[in-house]
Amino acid sequence: MTLAYIPSPSTGVIHLGPIPLRGYAFCIIIGVFVAVWLGNKRWIARGGKPGTVADIAVWAVPFGLVGGRLYHVITDYQLYFGEGRDWVDAFKIWEGGLGIWGAIALGAVGAWIGCRLRGIPLPAWADALAPGIAIAQAFGRWGNWFNQELYGRATDLPWALKISEGPNRVAGTYHPTFLYESLWCLGVAALVIWADRRFRLGHGRAFALYVAAYCLGRGWIEYMRVDEAHHIFGVRLNVWTAIVVFIAAVVYFVLSAKLRPGREEVVEPDTSGGPGEVAAADEPEAGEADAKSDAKPDLTKAAPADGKAAGGAAKADLTKAADGAANGADKS
Repeated sequence: MTLAYIPSPSTGVIHLGPIPLRGYAFCIIIGVFVAVWLGNKRWIARGGKPGTVADIAVWAVPFGLVGGRLYHVITDYQLYFGEGRDWVDAFKIWEGGLGIWGAIALGAVGAWIGCRLRGIPLPAWADALAPGIAIAQAFGRWGNWFNQELYGRATDLPWALKISEGPNRVAGTYHPTFLYESLWCLGVAALVIWADRRFRLGHGRAFALYVAAYCLGRGWIEYMRVDEAHHIFGVRLNVWTAIVVFIAAVVYFVLSAKLRPGREEVVEPDTSGGPGEVAAADEPEAGEADAKSDAKPDLTKAAPADGKAAGGAAKADLTKAADGAANGADKS
């Protein structure tokens, strides 16, 4: 008998009159706001402008939500397209089901579009957002608590999660994997902030560190879960995904450190157009400047020589004229 446990909410929806307030959506919204707030502070500290992070998030967040849902529906298609299932449920995102892998991948596409429009490098923006994304995930995992989903194996530990009887679940006490991952994400955020301050990570390496550290935790946490999932060689699909993404993040981190050491000096161009300022796009490239310099005649050297020649000729003419005038005067 379990003497202590973490209770689950009796419902994941609170009705404010006719308006349903869903805990899952509420957790995601809080996470997004915190990520943007922290990302904005870090972006300004790197030399960026206030509001840029939010402007790009307008592109990244919708893309991320779509990508997260697509990954979940594709990898768990049997929940929506199997026998006796209703495919319309695939659009009911409020009932849970967002794959972080798809959210980050497609969210990066949206962020890339936003960065292109603002003329800033995507890796620098991703570095600023990295710890905020981890914190957003920490908040988002509590949405699983509201929905009583994605828990681990049965346990009688004092911090076990009590699950009530419901569709596709059996009442009992289980490992609170949502809590494990939430705490792990907070640890990842702290690690990225510390490492970024200590080593001045740049060119996407802070983001790569976040990805690698998250995958380490996700691997063992995913292994504990008992919800339905596809397996490859007896291992859950998301565990394999974590392994592959972890390796990719480490490779990027190492290669980036060798090819582009240090941190970006400028993360956002100055487009204020104040007096005396020249837009970066209007500045000639180094090669163009040299070519123009070579093609331009050297007037500084030619001018003195020509001046001396002209002066000498003029002096000779004046001397002849003076002699002629003198001779004329003598003859008269």
